[in-house]
Amino acid sequence: MLDLAIVGAGPSGLSVGLAAQKKGLSYVIFDKGGVVEGLRRVPLHMTFSSTADRLELEGFPFLTHGPRPTRQEILNYYRTVAERAGLQLALYRKVLAIHREGEGFLLKVKGTLSGKEEEARARGVVVATGYFDHPRFLGVPGEDLPKVSHYFTEGHPFFGLEVAVVGGQNSAAEAALELFRAGARVTLIHRGEGLSPKVKPWVRPDVESRIEKGDIRAYFGTRVKAIEPERLLLVQEGKEFSIPNDYVFALTGYWAEAPLLQDLGVPRDPLTGIPAHDPETLATPIPGVYVAGVVAAGYDANKIFIETSRYHGEKIVAHFVKERGGLAWTRI
Repeated sequence: MLDLAIVGAGPSGLSVGLAAQKKGLSYVIFDKGGVVEGLRRVPLHMTFSSTADRLELEGFPFLTHGPRPTRQEILNYYRTVAERAGLQLALYRKVLAIHREGEGFLLKVKGTLSGKEEEARARGVVVATGYFDHPRFLGVPGEDLPKVSHYFTEGHPFFGLEVAVVGGQNSAAEAALELFRAGARVTLIHRGEGLSPKVKPWVRPDVESRIEKGDIRAYFGTRVKAIEPERLLLVQEGKEFSIPNDYVFALTGYWAEAPLLQDLGVPRDPLTGIPAHDPETLATPIPGVYVAGVVAAGYDANKIFIETSRYHGEKIVAHFVKERGGLAWTRI
């Protein structure tokens, strides 16, 4: 039986593994994808807002060519941490369910590549499943069309196309810029009266300049009413109109849904979606169950970042060991 089963190999999950290893606990980090799978899925040419030192995990310096890491640098870094630390990883293993069994927990696991079903047992469980799998849907007719995506990777394939970007946060602003530079005819649509004040300071002037020059069309105070094969139906100040469209990027954010926590009986605030937990220890009301990373933020994924969640591992392991008398067990 493991001491800890960690679900999610993102930065917070890796931090739990490092802390557990430092204390001599047995553990495995499960993930349905690869190491930091959510970060792998960000745009290919993305530069992160945080400086490298604020993304480091304890004992592993993060060196970059510029002041802020690129997507490739951040993937290389966390992969190197996992390798050099010798973290115990079970990648491409999806945890389907977790049940209480005696003094511990039984995990039902299925290989996402092999299809093989397995079981694991642990005295404690840490849910660090992130949020990138759960986009905030527009909830409009046509959103299920193949020309709609909630994830942006690169602009090149959309050269010469009429592309709509829905949203007003960083991801939407950066996608609009890259699509424009790749030769797409870009329309930015946002229900707010302007771009979010949280848009990166080096991105905002560029986007606003392109909008002012007419390089990027923008409809603020506007919502999407429906998506059709060759056009979008929009509503602005109560007036409905349509624009030609070949593809839609609905970049309206993501939220951390955690069905594993619900199955374990962890209460969740109906308004915020935040699972009940102690922010100092990340312990939930269910003994032996912890949350780590953005899953602790509920519906507002902007409340918790890598900068803060990289310390979750130390807090969780300290509490886990303390609750069990400060001693590790004989391995079974």
